[in-house]
Amino acid sequence: MPDSQSAKTVTVIGGGIAGIAAACALAGSGYRVHLLERRPYLGGRASSYEHPGTGEVIDNCQHVLIGRCTSLIDLYRRVGALDSIRWYDRFTFLTPGSSEHAGPPSIIQPGALPAPFHSTLAFLRAPAFSLRDKLAIARGLSSFLTGLPPDTAENFAHWLRRHGQTQRAIDRFWKPVLVSALNEDLDRISVHYAAKVFRESFLLSPESGRMGIPAIPLSELYGKAAGYLRERGSHVSLRTSAESLAPAEKGWVTCASGQSIASDAVVLALSFEAVAALLPALPQNPASEVLAASLAQFEHSPITGIHLWFDREVTRLDHAVLLDTTIQWMFNKSRLQPSHRRSEGSYLELVVSASRSLVPMQRQPIVDLALAELAQFFPAVASATLLKAAVVKEVRATYSVRPELDQLRPSAASPWPNVFLAGDWTATGWPATMEGAARSGYLAASAVTEALGAPQSFLAPELPPSGLMRLFPSQP
Repeated sequence: MPDSQSAKTVTVIGGGIAGIAAACALAGSGYRVHLLERRPYLGGRASSYEHPGTGEVIDNCQHVLIGRCTSLIDLYRRVGALDSIRWYDRFTFLTPGSSEHAGPPSIIQPGALPAPFHSTLAFLRAPAFSLRDKLAIARGLSSFLTGLPPDTAENFAHWLRRHGQTQRAIDRFWKPVLVSALNEDLDRISVHYAAKVFRESFLLSPESGRMGIPAIPLSELYGKAAGYLRERGSHVSLRTSAESLAPAEKGWVTCASGQSIASDAVVLALSFEAVAALLPALPQNPASEVLAASLAQFEHSPITGIHLWFDREVTRLDHAVLLDTTIQWMFNKSRLQPSHRRSEGSYLELVVSASRSLVPMQRQPIVDLALAELAQFFPAVASATLLKAAVVKEVRATYSVRPELDQLRPSAASPWPNVFLAGDWTATGWPATMEGAARSGYLAASAVTEALGAPQSFLAPELPPSGLMRLFPSQP
């Protein structure tokens, strides 16, 4: 670890989760870090802001994590944000006409049986699935007990057909879970990463699959990292864009918003398209040409968040999976976040992942569609007054986790000495998630320490399997 008199300096470009993780890991180990972020807040795509049309502070999209996200949880613990996460092990699947008031919902939660059977009894009682559906789901999940299939050209829609899944099992289990987790359609998803989602959410252990939801706005959550960095003598520059990066006698000089920042190493914690845009301003070499060609093959997938404010309470559920409709998840922000709790009224956020069909639509038709579908689950919506609404389309929400994409994902090493890459799109072993971003930051920070002569590892230990899953091979 560098001592206080001769601490090495590192510039981290990008204040999303990857950049925050890299910066906090290095600052916590004695490096002097300068974190640059072009927005006026930290968090990147996981952020919140005051919506101009409503005057309300909203998250750009609902972000959740699971217990298996050990590096993200470690980051929250490091910056003092872990107590801002609310944890759930109970999931409510609703079909039209079912709610807490009408018809039995399907409740999936751990029971007394050991992993991987801890949710079996709940599945057997779930009315959303027929016995044939349940047998197909059990058969499909059992394929992942002994490990993850390789990342081949096969997509998950084809895998489901090949493994004899019923249409209702696909529509009510495989699709809602996977599209929400990976933000992509089934015919564009790698079988390897689809298997990873289900193995770790439903099989590994009850703790692995529990869901964490931030109880404070996202920018407030990730803003805690700024205090952590400053307390350790590092700097955070918001509204600061990096225009170029040039090698110096010792290290690199970053030109950002009119200032020149010299450092021993640089971490590019940017989206894949932002790295591609910066490449022309960096020294060219054969490896940079390979990187440029790889980045050109990445694609985006959109998410749409629909925010609705009603004059009364329309549901007492904190969250629910909504089946057989365009809207996929309901998050009751009036119950999830204290800042949104009021004596009357309620605020819901609806999420549509892989929302390509909504991207060309105007705001009002989307709101009308959401209200009509929401009333199928919560009858109180029909008699409630909608006070205001907002539609947020994140067209570049995530990269598309297509089959064989791992062949293109680069490691933390870059084509230039002492410059490192971070971002959920890099080779983390995880798909496009907050955990993938946190891991990439920690991997980049480890690469920095090795290059600067004091190797350290920052990845948090993996969550161990429980029950009978201890008998099966562990997965990286």
